[in-house]
Amino acid sequence: MNPTTRSRLDRFEDQGFVILEGLLSPDELEEIRTRIDDYTGLGWSGRNDFEGVRTQRVYSLVGRGKVFEATVEHPAVLDVLDALLAPNYQLTASQAICIAPGEKPQPVHYDDTFYPIPRPRPAISVSTIWAVDDFAASNGGTEVIPGSHRWSDDEVATSMISAPDGPQNPAFEAKLQPLEMPAGSCAIFSGTLLHRGGGNRSDRPRRAFSHQYCEPWARTQENWFLSIPRDRVAAMSPRLQSLLGYSIHPPFMGQVAGRHPTKSLEPDHVNSLVDEDAKVGGRG
Repeated sequence: MNPTTRSRLDRFEDQGFVILEGLLSPDELEEIRTRIDDYTGLGWSGRNDFEGVRTQRVYSLVGRGKVFEATVEHPAVLDVLDALLAPNYQLTASQAICIAPGEKPQPVHYDDTFYPIPRPRPAISVSTIWAVDDFAASNGGTEVIPGSHRWSDDEVATSMISAPDGPQNPAFEAKLQPLEMPAGSCAIFSGTLLHRGGGNRSDRPRRAFSHQYCEPWARTQENWFLSIPRDRVAAMSPRLQSLLGYSIHPPFMGQVAGRHPTKSLEPDHVNSLVDEDAKVGGRG
């Protein structure tokens, strides 16, 4: 392991997150801004306080262009993830997040809360947030509680709120710290780290995108097999295909009727159930 990656891992393990600056060039940022603006221009908006009623989200972002594919498998990010997750880990979510002026802070949460395994525990997922605009305390930059990735369930419950739908504890909120980082940076944080999208008190939207990764045995948030057309996946790199679940996790998790899932990406592929049912006279 190179010294840079080791240093990043040490920081991650200590505080639950690490910031990698300068990962995107000005040209890459300009292309990403244009693509995100194209989609947010369609007028989508959040449906609840968690998504954000003044926040626009573009889901399945990895399937929407080569520039997003490249960020999912950015070498500097994967170097860190390779040390945190088991081999053949998966991409679990991929989305752009545009927080408009006037948006209030998101509820505090941690990203792998839907895996019902008691805390404290190792994270089952690891998230990234990429700054497309500069992140500041005033414009909706992500806010985190350093060290909270090690908290137990009781510490989370007693520190956070008195009831699931109740107000945030003011003393708890005071522990939140904004991730201030320049555009082109990427923050990698533990799926057990308490955080939220901040409120946007500026006069401009704050654009970002997030790729999240999970252990190879965990169910993914997004169903890539339905959301991303097969011809687009076929044109992706083998590593990205594997991240999307077109792989076998030993001994045979992910098999498709006893075959490797990448066979389904071949141009002349015929679903084996359809092919074999035709040979035996159809379904019973």
